[in-house]
Amino acid sequence: MPREEYERRLVERLHATRRWENEPVPTGVTIDDLDAHEIQLTLDNAIGLGRLEATDRRDIESVLRGLELLHDGNLLNAAVALYGKADRLKPIYPQLAIRLARFRGTDRLADFADNRQYWGHAFSLLRRGESFLMDHVPIAGRVVPGKMVREDQPWYPPRATREGIANAICHRDYTIPGGAVAVAMYDDHLEIANPGGLHFGITPEKLTQPHESQPWNPIIANVFYRSGIIERRGSGTLNIIDWCLENGNPTPTWKEQAGSVYVIFLPAELPRTTEVETQPKPGDDTIPREARDQVGTKLAPSWH
Repeated sequence: MPREEYERRLVERLHATRRWENEPVPTGVTIDDLDAHEIQLTLDNAIGLGRLEATDRRDIESVLRGLELLHDGNLLNAAVALYGKADRLKPIYPQLAIRLARFRGTDRLADFADNRQYWGHAFSLLRRGESFLMDHVPIAGRVVPGKMVREDQPWYPPRATREGIANAICHRDYTIPGGAVAVAMYDDHLEIANPGGLHFGITPEKLTQPHESQPWNPIIANVFYRSGIIERRGSGTLNIIDWCLENGNPTPTWKEQAGSVYVIFLPAELPRTTEVETQPKPGDDTIPREARDQVGTKLAPSWH
């Protein structure tokens, strides 16, 4: 058996009891290093959704215990991944990051139109990713005969891309110090990647079909579920597919490559029979040339 395969099987066998997220934090890391406001937001959302019982004990330690982020009085790494905010944590947890890029072309050899990197807890990174895509995803508006209100259609459906980023945060391998969730937008596609691989027999093909979910970081995934970020386990990739089809996008694809898992989105297929006007936000790049030629869109301002 190849060494790599042996090590993979060993890690999967130990996964139920020993993994990065359920290890105690290093000495010196305390509850004071966590974002108390974000923890309270999680509690309120979870109770509002009926995913956590209402309680009178709202102190941070009690909430963390209810979210299974404390074990035998020890704060777990999962708590820092979800809520760590203190700047002094960066050297200890450099992997709590997201990389966001907009390329002027169709591959990574192209120049950057925008390139950002942020460090922070899971909820803040999700918001950073959403905000970046809101800045750069063009929105096409079409006038439908017989309707007074124009219908807007984003090139990539926000619910699907948000789910893609949330899944990457939940399933990534946090043991890689230089790892980070990555969002890369090109002229003709969008990629969301997380460091690590697929486990427990899951393949890219199986992700497009009903499947059992065994999240690599079940504690982190459970908190995202309770807060309403993700839905029931195993439905995330299927929801992404459904939302893409509803928006007119081709079915996204998944792949494993160079130690990461990618989900790849293609732009919405805009109708040619109606008038379409692209409405990018300030600072957005122009949309792909071949798409502009097909639907007769107006050009957006160039990148600054």
